[in-house]
Parts: sequence; structure tokens; C-alpha cells
Amino acid sequence: MRFSHVVALSLCLLVCMAFYMILGAKGAWSFVIPFRAGKLAGLLLVAVAISTATVLFQTVSGNRILTPAIVGFDALYGLILTGLVFFLGAQAAVRLPDMARFGLNTGLLMVGAVLLFGTLIAQTRGDLLRMILTGIIFATLFRALTAFWQRMIDPNEFQVIQVASYARFNRIDTDLLPLAAVLSLGALVLTWRKRRQWDVLALGHHAATNLGLRVWRETVFALLLVAVLVSVSTALVGPVAFLGLLVVSLARLVDASESHARLLPVAALISAITLVGGQLVLERVFAMSTPLSVVVDLLGGLLFFFLLLKGRAR
Repeated sequence: MRFSHVVALSLCLLVCMAFYMILGAKGAWSFVIPFRAGKLAGLLLVAVAISTATVLFQTVSGNRILTPAIVGFDALYGLILTGLVFFLGAQAAVRLPDMARFGLNTGLLMVGAVLLFGTLIAQTRGDLLRMILTGIIFATLFRALTAFWQRMIDPNEFQVIQVASYARFNRIDTDLLPLAAVLSLGALVLTWRKRRQWDVLALGHHAATNLGLRVWRETVFALLLVAVLVSVSTALVGPVAFLGLLVVSLARLVDASESHARLLPVAALISAITLVGGQLVLERVFAMSTPLSVVVDLLGGLLFFFLLLKGRAR
């Protein structure tokens, strides 16, 4: 790993974190520091989880353009959220303890993610166009079911769904951070320990098999890690469609190496800078006039079309 890249990115992140903690602070520091520290921890957790999940998903799928969100994960989140309100009712869903609601959302997302990602990769690996079209079909199906259920519920209950359907970096529930941190850190540690296996898996199915790697077992394990990371981050703050694609693409520009020992930390640092720095600018400069998720999805969406048109999938 180029040490200068990591040092520069780390310093940039530290500056963003320092300004986020102190800029515009009013009132007693005994209140400001703990309050902002909780939100900062949530931003860092989501940033690292999404970037790591995207790197793993691109390794398993065999291309640089796909992310869990692009192939329908955000639509799956909307379907699960609407289903909970439809079957339980808005009042029951809201009255669920935060920890129980978080655990339920995370568990359902993990099951759905494994089934969705496993189906896509098992059936369409190596065929980018078919994989994208299959993901679009799944996403369309999920959105159709979501719209059907939403038309059948009370308009007041629909407001509960609408509020929870967008990423909410400015109001992270810090009470959920301990559980989210345990799940995410466990997945991150396992990902880092198997970084050399991911390097072999990225060579392709046939090459990895010839080198003695049990491709199917490692693919399933990687999908489980992706499911944990994406499910936890989505259940914590909501879906962010293009954050992973944006930060991992930038990481490949900063460090062109395909080694996961280099790509994973660089992508995590860039992701953290994007969320912390972006939230800093929007909260302190623009007074939250535009949600950060809108800006990230706009830039990431433009990058997605650019990569697709330029044929940079591999």
C-alpha cells in the first residue's frame, strides 16, 4: 500500500472529524461532545460497512460497476418496510422497541440479501448485461409489490413508510450503535482475515479453482458478509444507492492496485471522508437545505452511467 495515500486520506479524515465536532458548537461542551460523537461514530460505521460490502460484492460478481443497491437492495428494503407496516400496522411498527425493530429489519434484510445476491451471481456471473437486467427485474417486482401494499394502507400509515424510506444521516439512533458495531466489526474482521482469498477469487472462477480455492464456499461466505454489512447499515440509516460505487471507484483511482489489503482501507477512508465531510458541509454551511443522500446518489448515479457507457465494468 502506498503509505502516502493512506497518510493523506487519514489526515483529511481527522480534519473533517475535528471540524465536525467543534464547528458551530453552542452550549456546554459536556453536552455537545457526546451528542456529536455518537452521530460521528454512526457515520464512520456506515461508511466503512458500505465501502467494504461494495468491494466484496464487486469481487464476487466479477465486475466494477455493480453494487448491492444497483441490483435491487434498496427496493428490497422498501418492500420489507412496507410489509411490516402493512401486516403489523403503523402503530405497532412504531411502538416496537428500537432494538427489536432494528433486529427484525436487519434479520429480514440479511435473509433477503443472501437470496437475492445468490440468485443473481449464481445465474448470471460473467454476463454484465444479464446481471443488470435481472437486478432491474427484481427491483421492479419489489417496487410493484411495495406500491400495491402502499395503496391499500391508510394515508397516515404511509407517512411512517415515507419518513423511513430515505437515508437519515442527521438523526442516527445512537442507542442502536453498540449492536450495529458488534455485527459490523465482526464482519469487517472476517473480511480482513480472508483478504488473500478475495485476491484469488477476483481472478475469476476458473483461475481461482485452478489455484485450489473452493470458489463456491468462498462466494457464499462473501455474500453472507455483504448481507451483514449492508443490512446493518441500511437498517441503521436507510438506503444509500450509489455511495459504495462512488467511493470504491474513487479508491481505484487513488490506488490502482487490485490487492484487497490496499483497496479495502483506501475505500473505507474515502467513504468516511465523503460522509463526515459531506454532513459537515450540509449541516454547518448549508443548514441541511439538501439531504446528503440526495447529493451522494446524484454523483454516484452520474458515475454509474459514465462507467456503463465507457465499458469500465471490468
